[in-house]
Amino acid sequence: MQAILILAHKNFPQVKKLALKLNRSFKVYIHFDKKMNITATELSSLADHNIQYISEVAVNWGSWSIGEATVRLMKLALSDPNISYLHVISGQDWITQNVDDLYQRFENDTKIYMTYEKASEVKKSGEPIIWWQKYYFNYDQINRRTFFGKFYHRALLLGQTLLRIDKFKKLGIDLEIYAGANWVDLPRDAANYCVEYLESHPNLQKMLRTGCFSDEFWMQTILCNSPEYRERIINDHHRYIKWEKQHNSYPAILDEHDLDAILTNDYFFARKFEKEYSHNLIEVLDKANKN
Repeated sequence: MQAILILAHKNFPQVKKLALKLNRSFKVYIHFDKKMNITATELSSLADHNIQYISEVAVNWGSWSIGEATVRLMKLALSDPNISYLHVISGQDWITQNVDDLYQRFENDTKIYMTYEKASEVKKSGEPIIWWQKYYFNYDQINRRTFFGKFYHRALLLGQTLLRIDKFKKLGIDLEIYAGANWVDLPRDAANYCVEYLESHPNLQKMLRTGCFSDEFWMQTILCNSPEYRERIINDHHRYIKWEKQHNSYPAILDEHDLDAILTNDYFFARKFEKEYSHNLIEVLDKANKN
């Protein structure tokens, strides 16, 4: 049995619709951001279909909370010994292949589908992303997306650069740091290795909890530093994500104009979908894939 792990932070009806569609073949687990207002009736409608859910972490953009929610979902799925493969998606994803065909594709697969790159070699928005783990951040307390949050972030970078802060040295982190997307597909043994490694290395946990965008570092750093697992990684997560601003969102909120780009490539899922703009695209995708 394969598991779909959904990290949801908004729009319960859309998440439910996605979960019910995937539930046809997969075992579905959902983490709802604790800040979501969800009624008991809505939750019972999931339980009626044997869809498991938790709501344990208040998720904040830029903080470790997204990674923490992922870890908790993984533990929940791994508690079922019948789960053989796990797929991590967001509540704003949609499936881009036939549900049953996608399930069969992974039935005997031992590969890990995950993007990764050395953090020391990458810059985003002019910042070396290695700083996001080398320095200290507290974005569970500070809203990184506000004007103040953006100013605060720049001040943290400047101050810690001048002070030559090195969290790696202080915590004794001697791993090569890797980064990539939180959206992955991986077999049970790899997911279990990630969780067990994290729990047995408290200083790595401290690094992630005081880092920035740490959900994009934890699995990559753990798996890429393991010779056994690294050789099984395919550096492609097969997600269609449009890195442009569209419908006042970056990455883009998708609409029917993105259909050809999605269907003419080998994608498992696509994101981001919002009912206001993506309703027609969802209908056409489902029809094309017989979902």
